[in-house]
Amino acid sequence: MKKFALVMGASGELGGSIARTLAESGWSLYLHWNANPPAEVASYLREAYPELEFIEVHADLSLPEASAKLAAQIFDVSCIVVANGHALVKMLIDTDDAEWDKLWNVHVKSPVSAIRRLSPVLLRHPKSYIVVISSIWGEIGASMETAYSSVKGAQLAFVKAFAKEMAPSGTRVNAVAPGFIMTKMNSGFSVDEVESLREEIPLGLGKPQDVADAVDFLVSGKADYITGQTLRVNGGWHMQ
Repeated sequence: MKKFALVMGASGELGGSIARTLAESGWSLYLHWNANPPAEVASYLREAYPELEFIEVHADLSLPEASAKLAAQIFDVSCIVVANGHALVKMLIDTDDAEWDKLWNVHVKSPVSAIRRLSPVLLRHPKSYIVVISSIWGEIGASMETAYSSVKGAQLAFVKAFAKEMAPSGTRVNAVAPGFIMTKMNSGFSVDEVESLREEIPLGLGKPQDVADAVDFLVSGKADYITGQTLRVNGGWHMQ
């Protein structure tokens, strides 16, 4: 029997890496996208894993109707990975309401609303999983990224609360908080800035695969006594 996972943000570098890793572990996938269709990822997966299903689903999570549109396209799912998002490097004083609203909708309101709508589907399964890709900045905050840090922190609060709510029903809810991962989102850093960060982080810079492996572990069945936790994938940059 096929098991289905929804990867929100599958067209991004993190989401694409997560999708490939979950498919390797036997998951059929709903590949959510907005601006960029995950055509390359979907094509690779269909060729590599012909026994599985890969369904592309579209929704603009910045819009109020996004969660209903997304949920309506999902017929069965026992795993949801929230890997969508965008950065905003800006002082709070220069951040306008439209930017705030977009960050909140994309990172918190729409994903949480989609999860709410899909919870009855999760409950069909004796075990199910939700993993939210947050950020190190959701834990410790970042100057010039106050708004972004705020929504990533809200994701972590949601994970802790919803994990308690869903544990009796068998749904594990966890977060992954990456540190500095080499993706296009960080392309604005200069060579010198990247090298300085490499020297600051004990294990150096991270790769999308590092995040994907953490997600794969959390939904593998080998982490079923873990819920409400934030798994830090930051190379020792932040320890607690």
